[in-house]
Amino acid sequence: MKKFSIVISISLLLTLFIACSLEVDALSCSPSGKIRGRKAPQGQCNRENDSDCCVQGKLYPTYTCSPRVTDNTKATLTLNSFQKGGDGGGPSECDNQYHDDDTPVVALSTGWYSGGSRCLNKITISANGRSVEAMVVDECDSTMGCDDEHDYQPPCPNNIVDASKAVWKALGVPKDNWGELDITWSDA
Repeated sequence: MKKFSIVISISLLLTLFIACSLEVDALSCSPSGKIRGRKAPQGQCNRENDSDCCVQGKLYPTYTCSPRVTDNTKATLTLNSFQKGGDGGGPSECDNQYHDDDTPVVALSTGWYSGGSRCLNKITISANGRSVEAMVVDECDSTMGCDDEHDYQPPCPNNIVDASKAVWKALGVPKDNWGELDITWSDA
């Protein structure tokens, strides 16, 4: 009888540990603050790729963290142009360069960008039954937005992989479905 109780107790403890770990992981990345939206001056918010412009007075959450990276990290894929004049704004943070839309490159939310520690490294993105490798070239800023530097766009949520058109094409997503897509990713 004692052996049976010990096995049940260990099993119960393991179940509680896993449940608590998942709960702590989910709670470990809460908003760090909010910023109030400012309306962009006429012609200052680039709406390419259906990018959002900040709404005057609206509060937007900010994050200094992102969910924990695993071998199968859940994220939202968004569309971004890294070309000069594109909705990505200025040159990429990692190399101070613009990148052609036909090159598989991404920007990661602030927490995943991790101060540039993933710069110029590749990640593997999976969705739609396909996978593609893309190079990290920029940060999708989750801490700031609604200003000139961020093209008057809101801060990125904390779970964004902002990708060039080449990534969307490689994943075989029909062009009329480009914009947002549930994906998984990992370091390559």
